[in-house]
Amino acid sequence: MVKEDQPGQSEFCNPKSAIGFAALRQDSRLRYDRSPMYKGRRITIVIPCLNEEKGIVEVLSRMPSFVDEVIVVDNNSTDRTAELARNHGALVIHEEVRGYGRAYKAGLLHARGDIIVTLDGDHSYPPDAISYLLESFLRSEVRFLSASRFPLKNKKAMSLKHWWGNKLLSLAMSLLFLRWVRDSQSGMWVFERTSLEEMHLVSDGMAFSEEIKIEAIKGKGIGFKEIYIDYSNRMGEIKLKPWRDGIRNLYFLLRKRFSIGLGHAPAIRFADTTQEKHG
Repeated sequence: MVKEDQPGQSEFCNPKSAIGFAALRQDSRLRYDRSPMYKGRRITIVIPCLNEEKGIVEVLSRMPSFVDEVIVVDNNSTDRTAELARNHGALVIHEEVRGYGRAYKAGLLHARGDIIVTLDGDHSYPPDAISYLLESFLRSEVRFLSASRFPLKNKKAMSLKHWWGNKLLSLAMSLLFLRWVRDSQSGMWVFERTSLEEMHLVSDGMAFSEEIKIEAIKGKGIGFKEIYIDYSNRMGEIKLKPWRDGIRNLYFLLRKRFSIGLGHAPAIRFADTTQEKHG
């Protein structure tokens, strides 16, 4: 079940601590009465969060001022993630059913920007890189750009077990879909919101990260590229279960490639919401 904060709840409590994007409005909806902020395009940031109170403030405090909308999806956290995100100007969406993909789909359904940028709430992906990614995206001639963490500069940012898991899953995805992908599990992407209309996204779990890239690769009118970004140590607890999630992701890749039980799986209809927001 998805719940959206009421407009009054989206107001930041302390104007003196308001950051770039929050300082320009009291509620995320109001920004759309203004002119687009980045080269004629509106930018939405979507951040899925599960107990990220240690990282979310750091992420939001470094958000560029040209961002039009920041959506934090609280995936049934038991800490102060939602409260802290609201206090720093984000629109908080509550998704009570836990799942990485579930949280992302809830956030994407509410996104209003022309371009969507995603990242995690644990501060492992750099908010400072958003402008660099946007510039690269606008020059890329594709509609989906994925940030690759490899080659990994900071060896301490990822355990050896996670490093090998990422490599094996990326190799499996590359072989199955005949397209070299350096980082299939990356959680930082830049893409046109309208590209969601051409995707069939069904995963509610960690496999959502690889699925949205697969849909971009398969989509004839979308296009897919990767670009390197720096990756740092996360703040807070690690949610990923390497063996369990790795096996599930590999199984999902096989099902996705050979259309095993996914053809009739329920998928979000982004086309309907996109048309409504353009109307």
